[in-house]
Amino acid sequence: MDRREFLGATAAATLKTARPARFELEEITIDELARGLDNGNHTARSLTSAYLERIQAMDKRGPAVNAVIELNRDALKIAAELDRLPRDKRGRLHGIPVLLKDNIDTADAMHTTAGSLALVEAPAPADATVTKRLREAGAVILGKTNLSEWANFRSTHASSGWSGRGGQTRNPYVLSRNPCGSSSGSAVAVTANFCAIAVGTETDGSIVCPASMNGIVGIKPTLGLVSRAGIIPIAHSQDTAGPMARTVRDAAVLLGVLAGIDPRDPATADANLNIAVDYTKHLDLNGLRGARLGVARKFFTMGMAVDRLMTGVLDKLKQLGAEIVDPVELPSHGQYDATELEVLLYEFKADLGEYLRGRGGPMKSLADVMAFNTQSTVEMQWFGQELMEQAQQKGPLTEKAYLEALEKNHRLSRKEGIDAVLAQHKLDAVIAPTAGPAWLTDLVTGDHDTGGCSTPAAVAGYPHITVPAGFVHGLPVGLSFFGTAWSEPVLLRLAYAFEQGSKARRIPGFLRT
Repeated sequence: MDRREFLGATAAATLKTARPARFELEEITIDELARGLDNGNHTARSLTSAYLERIQAMDKRGPAVNAVIELNRDALKIAAELDRLPRDKRGRLHGIPVLLKDNIDTADAMHTTAGSLALVEAPAPADATVTKRLREAGAVILGKTNLSEWANFRSTHASSGWSGRGGQTRNPYVLSRNPCGSSSGSAVAVTANFCAIAVGTETDGSIVCPASMNGIVGIKPTLGLVSRAGIIPIAHSQDTAGPMARTVRDAAVLLGVLAGIDPRDPATADANLNIAVDYTKHLDLNGLRGARLGVARKFFTMGMAVDRLMTGVLDKLKQLGAEIVDPVELPSHGQYDATELEVLLYEFKADLGEYLRGRGGPMKSLADVMAFNTQSTVEMQWFGQELMEQAQQKGPLTEKAYLEALEKNHRLSRKEGIDAVLAQHKLDAVIAPTAGPAWLTDLVTGDHDTGGCSTPAAVAGYPHITVPAGFVHGLPVGLSFFGTAWSEPVLLRLAYAFEQGSKARRIPGFLRT
C-alpha cells in the first residue's frame, strides 16, 4: 500500500458511520403526518410510539447524541386521548410529536430545570404559554431537550450543549463536534428525526446557531410575537422562544401556533396588529424574484471555506431572482457588544429572581443558585459561574448604568443599525452566514467558535431566520435572513424560496469523528 492508499484507508476508517437503519418517519413533514392521520395510515399513538422508540434507541445508545434530557411518561396516554377526538375538535398540530427545551415550563410529571440540578426538586406550577398553545393545538409533547445550562449564561468558557443535569449533547453530523447552543438538544433532536418539530429559545444566537450547525431551520421571532411567560429567563429585553424544524414550511406552521397575545407577557401587546393567522400563506417558490438582499460582509469572518460556500450561495440567490447589494454595512456594527452584556447581567439577576419567586421551591434568587452550584460536586466539575457572579453584583433596573446601556443598545441596533441599512439600500433583508462549521467539543477550555451574525437582530428584538445553505467538510452552515420588526412574513418568503431552490439540507450521518 502506497502513502496515498494508506491515507485514503485511514480517512475511510476515521469517517466510519454509526448511522442506523432508515427510520420510517425520516424527514417526514407536518403536512405529511397530518395526511397520514387523516387517512388512517397513522394514529397519534403510533407516531408517538415510533418517535419514543427512536429516541430510546439512539439518544443514549447507538450514536448517543444525548439530545433529550427527559421523556414524557404520559405521552402515549395523551396521544391515545387525541386519537379519540372527533375530527371537528382537532387542532392544527393534532397528533404531531414535539420536543421542548428544558427551560420551558410544563405543569406535568416532567421537570423544568434549564439543565441545572438546582431546580430538580421544584416542579413548575403551571404550563408556559408556549406549552399551553401547543397542547391546545393538539401537539403531543414527547419530552424536554438538553441545553447549555442556564441557556449558556453561567460561565465565560462553558461548552455549548452541556448541563449539569443532562451532560454533553453531541452533533449528529460528526459526534466529536459541538451542537452549539443554547437550544442544543432541540436542534439535534430535529435533525436526528427524534420529533417532527421542536421549540427553542434565544437571547443572542441560541436558536439560530444550533439550527445552523445542525442543518435545520430556526426562527428567532420579533420580541413580543411569542409569549415568554413560564420560560426560565435571561433577559426580558432579548429573550424569545421560537420554532426549530427541518423545513421552512414546518417552522412557519409552528410559528403560527406559538404566536399570540398573552396577558401574562406585556410585550405581546405590541404584536396585536402584527400576528399572521397562517404564516404558510407567505411562502412563495418565486419569493426571491425582485427581492433586494444586502450582504453584511463584516460577518464573513468564519474562514475561507465558508466564504467559498457563500460565494455559491450568492450565485444561487441571483439565479432565483434576487438583487444582491454587496457589501452593505450596519452603521453601528460592533458598537454595542459591551452594553449588550451589561444589560444582560442586570436583567438576568432581576428576571431570574422574579421567576424563581413565582415558581416556588428552595431557590428564591440568583444568590441561592450560586450557593447551590458551589456546594455541588457535579455542577462545577467543568466550569465556573463567572457570569452569575458578575450579574449578582448589579443593582436594580432603575440604575442609570442599566437604563443608559439599554437605550444605547436599542438605538444602535434599531434606528442606527438594521433599520438604517434597510432604508439606505432599500433592502428586503440583510443576509450573512449564520455561523461557522461546528467546532470540536472541549469540556476543558470551552467553545472555540468562529463567530456569527446573531447579535444585531437579537439586541434589536428583530426577527432572524436561518436556513441550511451547504456544507464545509461535511459540517452544515446556515444562511441568515434578518430584517426589521414584524417582518416574519417577508423573511419566510425569502427563506422558503432559497430553501426550495437550493435543497441544501442533508440527513446527518452520525460520523464518529
